[in-house]
Parts: sequence; structure tokens; C-alpha cells
Amino acid sequence: MHNRMYRNAARTYIKKTRALIATGNLDEAEAVANKAYSTLDKAGRKHIVHPRNAARRKGRLMAQLAAARGATGQK
Repeated sequence: MHNRMYRNAARTYIKKTRALIATGNLDEAEAVANKAYSTLDKAGRKHIVHPRNAARRKGRLMAQLAAARGATGQK
């Protein structure tokens, strides 16, 4: 039960971030992404998900955010 909490929270934050990126709310997406990074770090540290899996998810999420910022011209 305790491990599921971290896994589900990370999944939820990732979904929210991707939805915000799709709608163009990049500042809000970045705030939610920070929560996703934190949760993924905790899950990786506790081996709820493999640490490399957590790093890969964070990298992909950051790449999506950076690509969206590049497409809109925001910094």
C-alpha cells in the first residue's frame, strides 16, 4: 500500500504535466513537473521503481517541457 502511493502519485503528476503541456499552460506544467520529479526521486531512492526508470521518466518529461517551450518561444 505504501509503495503504491508513490507510484500512483508519480503517474498522476506525469499525466497532469502532459495535459498542461498539451493545453499550453507551461508555467503551471513546470510547477506540477517539479512535484513529479520529487515523487519519482523518492520512488527511485526507495526502489519502488528502478532508479534508472525514474531517471528516464524525468528525462522524458523534461524533454517534452523543453520542446513545448521551444515551440512557443517561451523561456
